[in-house]
Amino acid sequence: MSAQYKVVILGTGPAGLTAAIYLARASVVPIVFSGPQPGGQLSTTTEVGNYPGFVEDIQGPELMDRMRKQAERYGTKFIEEEITSVDFSKKPFSLKTSTQTVTADSVIIATGASAKWLGLDSEQKLRGKGVSACATCDGFFFKDKDVVVVGGGDTAMEEATFLTKFAKKVTIIARGSEGNLKASKFMEERAIKDSKISFIYSSEVIEVIGDNKVDSVKIKNNENGKEKVIKIDGLFIAIGHKPNTDFLGDQLELDKGYIKVKDNTKTSVPGIFTGGDVHDWRYRQAVTAAGFGCMAALDVERYLEGIF
Repeated sequence: MSAQYKVVILGTGPAGLTAAIYLARASVVPIVFSGPQPGGQLSTTTEVGNYPGFVEDIQGPELMDRMRKQAERYGTKFIEEEITSVDFSKKPFSLKTSTQTVTADSVIIATGASAKWLGLDSEQKLRGKGVSACATCDGFFFKDKDVVVVGGGDTAMEEATFLTKFAKKVTIIARGSEGNLKASKFMEERAIKDSKISFIYSSEVIEVIGDNKVDSVKIKNNENGKEKVIKIDGLFIAIGHKPNTDFLGDQLELDKGYIKVKDNTKTSVPGIFTGGDVHDWRYRQAVTAAGFGCMAALDVERYLEGIF
């Protein structure tokens, strides 16, 4: 027989843990499934300097550990498993892991999104040591430095433009040829007009070079096969994010993989709520995820009370 809970939260990033804190403090003790990456994307981040309340930078894993302990302090229970499939077609809702099935009166999905990487061993080795997938998070650490942004879409143009506030020089490396990028013409032209930004077209990064920090990158021209090494201080990957929604199947309405919402946190199924990067494709910040987690928790309270 499956265990029955009032509220199940999926995910232990800022959204999931904030929701847990609010619900536990309201005596609606939630059960939280940690998922495949406990702590979310912040668990792989080094210095966090833009989360309110910390005068000094805090390490991402430490910030998430503090949030978790705060949730535990108020009675939140954690299950170190990943939900692999769900059935939201009837109530109570059913959720399965590889070892068990649980049911719940309501669910908050805060499984986040994962940055898409180039798939290089050298890239993963230097993540947090000059390799980043978030200019807003880490741009500050590259004042007066030379950085590279990889990508040819609007995200890459936005990241590059943002980095010009700090970096001395920003180079965009794109697979597409000049005039044939995925970015909108407006975004591409704005980047081209910026004196701090230059482009290397029809190319890709094939190796990130450095011991304990990024020193340079090796790039390959896809038209003539020529390779060259350029010296840089930082590498920003801007080829998109993938929301962690595969386990949902067709149980909820999605938009390009992201959960569709109405009234901030409500999904297409009454009683199922969401918060954070799994639906928020625009901001993708720890503080906004925490805010959505708070809203989801308050909405769950109202739902359980029969207010909506």
